Amino acid sequence: MDHRVFWVFISTVGLLSLPVRPLSGQIYPLSDEGGLGRTFDGIGGLSGGGATSRLLVNYAEPYRSQILDYLFKPNFGASLHILKVEIGGDAQTTDGTEPSHMHYENDQNYFRGYEWWLMKEAKKRNPNITLIALPWAFPGWVGHGENWPYDYPDITAAYVVNWILGAKEYHDLDIQYIGIWNERDFNSKYIKVLRKMLDQVGLTDVGIIAADGDWSIAKSMITDPHLNDSVQVIGAHYPGTTTVPQALKTQKKLWSSEDYSTFNSEVGGGCWARILNQNYINGQMTATIAWNLVASYYEELPFGRDGLMTAQEPWSGNYVVESPIWITAHSTQFIQPGWTYLQTVGHLTLGGSYVALTDGNGNLTVVIETMTHNHSICIRPPLLPFNVTSQNATFQLKGSFASIKGLQVWRSQFDFKAKKHSLFEKLTPLKLKDGSFNLNLAEDEIYTLTTIRMGQKGSFPQPPPSARFPKVYKDDFDVRNPPFSEAPNFADQTGVFEYYINLTDPGPHTFTLRQVVTERPVTWAADADQTISVIGDFQWQNLTVSCDVFMENVKSGGVFVAARVDKGGESIRSAKGIFFWVFANGTYRVTNDLASKMVLAEGASGTGEFMWYKLSLFVEGQYASGMLDGQPLWKISGVSSPKNGWAAIGTSSFELAQFDNFYVFAE
Repeated sequence: MDHRVFWVFISTVGLLSLPVRPLSGQIYPLSDEGGLGRTFDGIGGLSGGGATSRLLVNYAEPYRSQILDYLFKPNFGASLHILKVEIGGDAQTTDGTEPSHMHYENDQNYFRGYEWWLMKEAKKRNPNITLIALPWAFPGWVGHGENWPYDYPDITAAYVVNWILGAKEYHDLDIQYIGIWNERDFNSKYIKVLRKMLDQVGLTDVGIIAADGDWSIAKSMITDPHLNDSVQVIGAHYPGTTTVPQALKTQKKLWSSEDYSTFNSEVGGGCWARILNQNYINGQMTATIAWNLVASYYEELPFGRDGLMTAQEPWSGNYVVESPIWITAHSTQFIQPGWTYLQTVGHLTLGGSYVALTDGNGNLTVVIETMTHNHSICIRPPLLPFNVTSQNATFQLKGSFASIKGLQVWRSQFDFKAKKHSLFEKLTPLKLKDGSFNLNLAEDEIYTLTTIRMGQKGSFPQPPPSARFPKVYKDDFDVRNPPFSEAPNFADQTGVFEYYINLTDPGPHTFTLRQVVTERPVTWAADADQTISVIGDFQWQNLTVSCDVFMENVKSGGVFVAARVDKGGESIRSAKGIFFWVFANGTYRVTNDLASKMVLAEGASGTGEFMWYKLSLFVEGQYASGMLDGQPLWKISGVSSPKNGWAAIGTSSFELAQFDNFYVFAE
């Protein structure tokens, strides 16, 4: 045996202890001699499933474009192949609501929200990016009063098809796949109706992903040829890298159509590295899509910072390129959709895994990960115990790859003891001898070895430093042609608050923010009976909140301003805070919770519908007071909790109401 050691050098670092010993250690063949595996469909990120990109649109340039480059620009950062977005349903779907293109049955507007903009920005950077959409929820009219969207499949299918047609007509966006998902079970009748309707309007190339939740549809697809023909991809959420025999039997594409969902620390990067390899090795899944794309929502909302990177401070311009970005680059910069997995992929003897793919034209990319159990835990499902130890591995190239003489090398190392991590570093190219190479693999490493020479660790100058939300903030909503339908930094939690031009009021309240959802949406998540949008710094304690308000519901209308709101997202129903309400029936109320079960004060206010009022709320320590149109209305003490939270505006039910001249001063 040849025991000579071929040392690899890094030009800027010096000697690197990465010995290359041909034909030593465990030997892993990489070959196409016995045929190839499945076709690779890509790696992606998901915007939505709860308003997860809400704050991204409010970033000033150049920072917003820099963030987008890290996500989508080829050969620069994550270089994503897939962007999946939520078809907004006016409903809470984890961290907030996204507006529907059809608030009402006779209403269509394809310029609401920010997903159109995001898809166009992704397409601008990567014209080949795959666009996928999924409705997590629906406006109430789709369900005809029931919290279930599939009793009237023609209506639901038309709602979805209209969105796809609108994407093309108004934004020149071709949606390639549409997902179907719900919390109970799939609906085969709806899938068939949707397939038929797509085909009838010429959208035969739009594939259906079903059930975009779990593998349960596979059994029915085997026994129902019509259903089987209607579905192009079986998608599962958080599959734990495994599939089921029935799904494999269908011979359909298998995707992890929502995965990751993990805090984007280095352990989150380890989670992502492990599942990107093992989703295919264990489950034959050829695409993996991360929830979520970018953590651009208030961190104190559910699943804070569960994005591939963090961009949650548009007011400062600060963002953070987290480890999952560079873990993604290990695959996306050197493998493209349409490449094919080798059959010779699998697990390393002492733990870890490797995949290898080819473009069919002589190029080869190998990705190796040795993430240990405790450093690669995803939020779900539970991770069974396993061991990974340092090891020596030899890879033998065979078949059409035997003549490859050298490979480019990229490496990431997580050092959890010293808390020093090196991510996506380019090493000196590796020279092969007799088609083989040997690596000493330490724990918690990722390697890419490839014939592709185009990789790059993109960078920009450091963004501005992190800063708290401004202590003084105001917005008069006077934007004649707003670029987005929502006002900056407001995070709708129940209901939808949109810019509104009140043509009947050419005075000081011509431009307002209006709550537009008038019926409870169809949603799987916990929402509230009241609509609410939060804003600001969750650590705020003593503050003044004021806003002009306008009720449009005769007699039954009600609106509020609030401070110290302590919950959002799926927990919004149980949110506490200090809420100052006025009602169209001439009364006011002060409550310690959004549900109005904990009443602190109440009385007559003289307020009514179709008139503007200014509400002012003052909170300091355990004292709170309120003013109506500049006149004191109430004062209380003994408000001991919550200690801190966001400011907010909202309504007492799903109803039309307007807001103007919002102002916060935090001490």
